[in-house]
Amino acid sequence: MKKLLLIAAIAVLGANVNAQEVRFGAKAGYSYSTLKMKEDGKSETSDPLHTFYVGGLVEYKLSDKFALQGELLYSPLGGKMKIQAADPQDPTTFLNFKAKRTLHTLLIPVSAKYFITEGLSVSAGANVGLILSAKEKLTADLGLGPLVELEGDQEVDIKDQVNALNLAPFLGAEYALENGLFFDARYNLGVSNLAKHAEGNGKLTNSFIQVGVGFKFGGN
Repeated sequence: MKKLLLIAAIAVLGANVNAQEVRFGAKAGYSYSTLKMKEDGKSETSDPLHTFYVGGLVEYKLSDKFALQGELLYSPLGGKMKIQAADPQDPTTFLNFKAKRTLHTLLIPVSAKYFITEGLSVSAGANVGLILSAKEKLTADLGLGPLVELEGDQEVDIKDQVNALNLAPFLGAEYALENGLFFDARYNLGVSNLAKHAEGNGKLTNSFIQVGVGFKFGGN
């Protein structure tokens, strides 16, 4: 009986090992990023920043239905926020500006995947974002059409105003072809407060949508 149990255990283990598969790949795509400000029960969402992401991945398939995936991506995230400031020459007059905030971010998404069919899967996980640098550029809204870039204005470093960690849980879907090409989409919900010097209950978060294409290769 012990020998039979041992043989059965070895057979199950062997089947499990054969079912496991490791694949590496690369991906890139489009990001739709916004900033959301909350304070005193009020919230405001910025205009979007249309940007990109690029990086690599590793997928570890546990069975025909389940897999784990880790990635390393770069993306300049952020948003365009409306700002109203007093005219220094006439304090009773207010000027409208738009501040483009760009958060150059290293993303480390880790997810669990469930395969509905061989090619179609859904995923859930968490995106750990490390903000490498943060810049802000002002444009003037004169109400006469397109925004006007301020003369001589340069991007200002605001890294000391932003927390470095941007944690964003996400849901996604992927469709893969037999040749290794795949298409995916995700919604990442920012939960970390990015405002380093927020007053009271003020909170600044960054959420973003990713839609892209990639290629996987390798496997056991």
